[in-house]
Amino acid sequence: MEPILLAYIGVALMLALSGIGSSFGVTIAGNAGVGALKKNPAVFGNVLILSAMSGTQGLYGFVGYYIVKPYLEATMTMGQAAAIFCGGLVLGLVAMFSAMRQGQVCANGIAAIGNGHNVFTQTLILCVFTELYAILGVAVVFIISTAL
Repeated sequence: MEPILLAYIGVALMLALSGIGSSFGVTIAGNAGVGALKKNPAVFGNVLILSAMSGTQGLYGFVGYYIVKPYLEATMTMGQAAAIFCGGLVLGLVAMFSAMRQGQVCANGIAAIGNGHNVFTQTLILCVFTELYAILGVAVVFIISTAL
């Protein structure tokens, strides 16, 4: 296998898995949002923000791509390609699971908001905890890229 092919497989995993996770997370929170809006349409702003939170992990896949893009060359070594592949796999998996779990945290907060509880700020803080791990995934790709 050509090294560049292995590197592009890593990039594809990084983009696809982070995007899949974000789509699941946004759907989980969005479904809760529909239920909350049936009870109380006035909470749309809070529901919108919490439903969109899981979408950021998909963007991290693109950030990871732009970090490794300068190293995607036909003359790259197998070691460089393996590093990009592993970085892409790590970021893709971490972002995917982070987004799905973040969607669940947001869905619980949205359900509570729909029931009249004032927990928007607390839910936002709690959902940022899962976001941290996706950011760490980007940091791993950055650290790997500095060794290329």
